[in-house]
Amino acid sequence: MTGVESAVGRGAGAGPVLLGVRHHGPGSARAVRAALEEVRPRVVLIEGPSEADALIPLAADEEMRPPVALLAHAVDEPGRSAFWPLAGFSPEWVAIRWALDHDVPARFIDLPATHTLAWGSKEDEEAPEGEHPPEPGRAADGDTGPGPAGLRIDPLRVLAETAGYDDPERWWEDVVEHRGAGEGDALAPFTALEEAMGALRETYGSGGHDRDLVREAYMRLQVRSAQREFDDRVAVVCGAWHVPALRRKTTVAADKALLKGLPKVKTDLTWVPWTHRRLSRSSGYGAGIDSPGWYGHLFSAPDRPVERWLTKVAGLLRAEDRIVSSAHVIEAVRLAETLAAMRGRPLPGLSETTDAVRAVMCEGSDVPLELVRDRLVVGDVLGEVPPSAPAVPLQRDLARLQRRLRLKPEALERELELDLRKENDAARSRLLHRLLLLGIAWGEPAASRGSAGTFRETWRLRWEPELSVRIAEAGVWGTTVLSAATAKAETDAVTAQGLADVTALAEHCLLAELPGALPPVMRILAERAALDTDVGHLAQALPALVRSLRYGDVRGTDTGALAEVAAGLAERVFVGLPPACAALDADAAEEMRRHVDAVHQAVGLLGDAPAAGHRRVRGRWQSVLRVLSGRDTVPGVIRGRAVRLLLDDGELAHDEAALLMGLVLSPGTPPADAAAWIEGFVGGGSGGGLLLVHDERLLGLVDAWLTGVPAEAFTDVLPLLRRTFSAYEPGVRRTLGELVRRGPGAGGGATAAGAGTPGFAADLDLVRAEAVLPVVRLLLGLDDVHENTDNDLAGVTG
Repeated sequence: MTGVESAVGRGAGAGPVLLGVRHHGPGSARAVRAALEEVRPRVVLIEGPSEADALIPLAADEEMRPPVALLAHAVDEPGRSAFWPLAGFSPEWVAIRWALDHDVPARFIDLPATHTLAWGSKEDEEAPEGEHPPEPGRAADGDTGPGPAGLRIDPLRVLAETAGYDDPERWWEDVVEHRGAGEGDALAPFTALEEAMGALRETYGSGGHDRDLVREAYMRLQVRSAQREFDDRVAVVCGAWHVPALRRKTTVAADKALLKGLPKVKTDLTWVPWTHRRLSRSSGYGAGIDSPGWYGHLFSAPDRPVERWLTKVAGLLRAEDRIVSSAHVIEAVRLAETLAAMRGRPLPGLSETTDAVRAVMCEGSDVPLELVRDRLVVGDVLGEVPPSAPAVPLQRDLARLQRRLRLKPEALERELELDLRKENDAARSRLLHRLLLLGIAWGEPAASRGSAGTFRETWRLRWEPELSVRIAEAGVWGTTVLSAATAKAETDAVTAQGLADVTALAEHCLLAELPGALPPVMRILAERAALDTDVGHLAQALPALVRSLRYGDVRGTDTGALAEVAAGLAERVFVGLPPACAALDADAAEEMRRHVDAVHQAVGLLGDAPAAGHRRVRGRWQSVLRVLSGRDTVPGVIRGRAVRLLLDDGELAHDEAALLMGLVLSPGTPPADAAAWIEGFVGGGSGGGLLLVHDERLLGLVDAWLTGVPAEAFTDVLPLLRRTFSAYEPGVRRTLGELVRRGPGAGGGATAAGAGTPGFAADLDLVRAEAVLPVVRLLLGLDDVHENTDNDLAGVTG
């Protein structure tokens, strides 16, 4: 015979035993194990990249726990990569484990990754827009076949529709998962599946898809070689779609001709952890199963799977404080079995158990049912790979740091609160920031639910398998996380597009504590700042620099050079801001108003820096604000904001602020300009609503101006005023409405003695103040709520 043409299971001399499987199918996995026990081959051939043979012995390591994946990546371009994932219920994994347990050689026989990666890149470039070749690894049944029009079909879906099913998962459960591994003949399931796939290949052929033809040619050559070496006692575990092609008669010359001239790229392979979530089609990787958690359960609990599954569900719901008793479990089992009988199924499947859980345990609600799907049906199981597995030096250093810092990768997203005053937490923060700089987004910063100070950080951590590729890519920068992050930061500083990018990088260097990268980054920052004349760019860059000073303080970093650059940058902003604010349209004025806010906040912090104090930064900035508040050429929104900032800093008395507002709101000012001034003064999230509530004189000025706006101009200023006042909280808007309805108090409101307005008076009401002090002390967490109340009152009145 010139081809692989033997019948299934004929024994030595009759040809290889071809075990066609569904990748990640627990029924196929059980059937493979039973078939190997019956056939007892001398070698097991498995679909997978042939260079990975050296990695097979690692599967016997006690620290290797599926799900795992073979990762192949191009040495010179690590981002070009492919995964071959294997779960504990994958037939390939079962075959590997059986071979290792019985001292039988196991080999991968699929097309080498050196061709797969090179060829995949070529197809990506040549594919029409919107069409791309399938990702190397697994597809719907492990491998789908192309249809007559060149479209790739799902063999399981075609077979399910032929049998009258609308769900291929349900058809697979009925004909494979719930039927056992073959009664009396362990090879019977493979014979039936081979016949079905043979009929499909006769109908659909290969569709002219070169990749399938080439892969199958390579596998045929590998099978022939194994036959010669092991006297035909060969077992092959591959996707069922390939079995008819491996059975087909071909010549060695024809197969070699298909392999001639394949592109190559130098590759490295290793094992990496994988997750059940990444085996799910919904996660973006076409592994062919919607419910890896359910399939894992079917494989690990072949006896009474429904009862055991519903017990798991009950435990999960109880952990979420839902009332689920043993009676609920018993009733759910009965309902699932009844549904299976009504639907003509041999045993309850996932759809029946899900319907039973919804009706009995979730009271018809899909909300807790979604939790069951996320935690159990899909699951967050994360595999483990032994330290002896091949890895780039950067991966080994990261693993060492993870162990030292007790920061274990997990598939389930979790929040991590860090107190930077603690040594271990500070080291964790440095590691996560360095990884972010390298593009390895294991953790993402989140808003802290506790203190908003610089001593606390909150991270959301979640380990994704794709991070293994990011680590391989980052390996070009260095052999350790510190050296790689340092080299990456220096390169990013050189290639940064704008000044704000460099300042953000300087901030990141302080967060990640990269003392080696900070000097070159600061040198480039100083050069860029000296050459950049755009005040907007300078204003965008300053806040990040000032934040860096605070981060450096909490981390004990020397930020003297940074403070000098920040002070110099601030001085250039002060000089260039007034001219830059002249003659701006509405959009540009609003953008510049945001820059003014950011600079004001930065100056508030920069003025406390030792290196900047002698420059009297605060005084210079307040002078700039006074210039902005008084120039007619400056847009109203900026003038109004300048007045408000001076008022908040105590540099402008209420009387003076009221005078400026009165001048702006006089009849000679165009209504649009006056509305813009009001927007700058009390809008933009500045707390202006409370200012109007507590200063009725200002509120009276706004009210008097608004009632005097001519009808023809009112429609023009209404959108701006609506935007200003709609940003206030409901309680503030309600109070303002009540004050306007009542009218301003006698004598001008809050500032007038004896105004007679409820809540406003010239002097402090000590009795009312004393009543709230215990509650304030309790909220602030002070030790003694009732002690020193008189001292507090004295401090308030003083």
